[in-house]
Amino acid sequence: MELNNIDEFKSLPKVREKLLAYGFAKTFAEGDVILNENAYIKAIPIVTSGSIRVMRMDEDGREILLYYIKAGESCIMSFLGGMHEDTSKVKAVAEEETEILFIPIDKVSLLITEFPEWLDYIFRLYHKRFEELLEVVNAVTFKKLDVRLLDFIKKKCDINHTATIIITHEQIANDLGTARVVISRLLKQLEDEGVIKLGRNKITLV
Repeated sequence: MELNNIDEFKSLPKVREKLLAYGFAKTFAEGDVILNENAYIKAIPIVTSGSIRVMRMDEDGREILLYYIKAGESCIMSFLGGMHEDTSKVKAVAEEETEILFIPIDKVSLLITEFPEWLDYIFRLYHKRFEELLEVVNAVTFKKLDVRLLDFIKKKCDINHTATIIITHEQIANDLGTARVVISRLLKQLEDEGVIKLGRNKITLV
């Protein structure tokens, strides 16, 4: 398990040592569900490679993308839920092949007591996730769907370090909380404007 190359832990060798001692590693394939809504949280994840997308589902079963968790980051929702012995309020899915170091909840409490640096790491994550959630609220409330769609494509390309993403119109619609036909129409509009190029289940930023 590699934590040495992750910026968040380069300056925290003692914390890194404890994390490796307490945690257990698991690898997930692209599309694997890592955490379901309403599941009890027994360990918090730290992504060591790959990335995770975190979503929220409404009563009608529609999902909306909240944020991504990249290498060196954890899920603050899991942290809060686990510490309060609550169930998960979000769904987490592997965006690509992803390796995760899981830290049992009781060990998380020990780390907080022993290392102030660990608590600082948690607070910084909380701040970042809070800002990302505000962006989601702002986008849903004030941005037109075509702008949200282009932002989504750019962010997904950035996460995957590529100009071309493999994804269906249905998947995009699920992540943005809208209908597939609407996404298909907007994607064709963006292609006509020369912003993207469409292929079979793939989109390329021009």
